[in-house]
Amino acid sequence: MDDNEILTTIDDLITTEHDLRARLAAGELTSEQERAQLHSVEEQLDQCWDLLRQRRARREFGADPSGSATRPASEVEGYLQ
Repeated sequence: MDDNEILTTIDDLITTEHDLRARLAAGELTSEQERAQLHSVEEQLDQCWDLLRQRRARREFGADPSGSATRPASEVEGYLQ
């Protein structure tokens, strides 16, 4: 996956996040359903941002960005902000 594909995925996930919030506001989802689906979307977003940062860092230091890999959500979610 190249940077543009990662950015497209990020945009799609952000759209999904907004749709979930709108569906909750419209009463189409319960808060529990929204929370579960939103959690999954947020994890995927964090993984995509992490992958993009890896690729950019590798490129900055002269390494091949294709050597980057998606890390498990459990690892990415454990980072301190």
